[in-house]
Amino acid sequence: MIRVEEVSKSFGGIQAVNRCSFSIGRGSITGLIGPNGAGKTTLFNIVAGVIAPDSGRILLDEEDVTGLPPNRLFHKGLVRTFQIPHELSRMTVRENLMVVPPGQSGEQLFSALFAWGRVRREEEEVRHRVEDVLDFLQLGHVADELAGNLSGGQKKLLELGRTMMTDARVVLLDEPGAGVNRTLLGKLAESIQRLNRERGYTFCVIEHDMDLIARLCDPIVVMAQGSVIAEGSMEDIRRNDYVREAYLGGQVPAGGARP
Repeated sequence: MIRVEEVSKSFGGIQAVNRCSFSIGRGSITGLIGPNGAGKTTLFNIVAGVIAPDSGRILLDEEDVTGLPPNRLFHKGLVRTFQIPHELSRMTVRENLMVVPPGQSGEQLFSALFAWGRVRREEEEVRHRVEDVLDFLQLGHVADELAGNLSGGQKKLLELGRTMMTDARVVLLDEPGAGVNRTLLGKLAESIQRLNRERGYTFCVIEHDMDLIARLCDPIVVMAQGSVIAEGSMEDIRRNDYVREAYLGGQVPAGGARP
């Protein structure tokens, strides 16, 4: 579904990403792991269109989308969440979900004034969709709470809910477990698995919690010093000497050589 081909990026002479290549298969939950400074977030930002690579390309269903901005990728079905949730804090949970679908007629002054029937029908459809999301994520009890008042875990669930209000085909999750208590983390993991299994969502997950990665992800891509050094199942990754060296502070061969 997504192919990252020989992507590189440097900042001020420092190589943040070095000729990275890997794939995110349709219907998979692919993990992206590595020690701090490995280049994971930079690579995520390249795939999500936040920054452009110096070289290489990104393919989405064989279409070259390299360098396309996030708003254009959004309309192609690629969305991302952030380690720190970006909720609209002074709006309710329900309102946060209501404003997500693009192209709503009510956003246009002419339609709001002269096509109110169409606006009302669309709003009713969006409301039904919101109720489905609230029910799926078990957020109905906080639907009318200001989003800024939610716990960290609830905000992460709301971020996931906002992706459900789009026509997302692939979702990039940036540390979904960060700052989430164990109870809500289990709920979040279950929601991701259900979205993948029941609704066909494809995910790529950056995460430092190896228990969460082991529960969710197959395959797993490992980065260190800006390069991809290993790919495979959790069992493969745990047996890989290069991965152990990377996490224990050893030197990884230049260019991301793999065993």
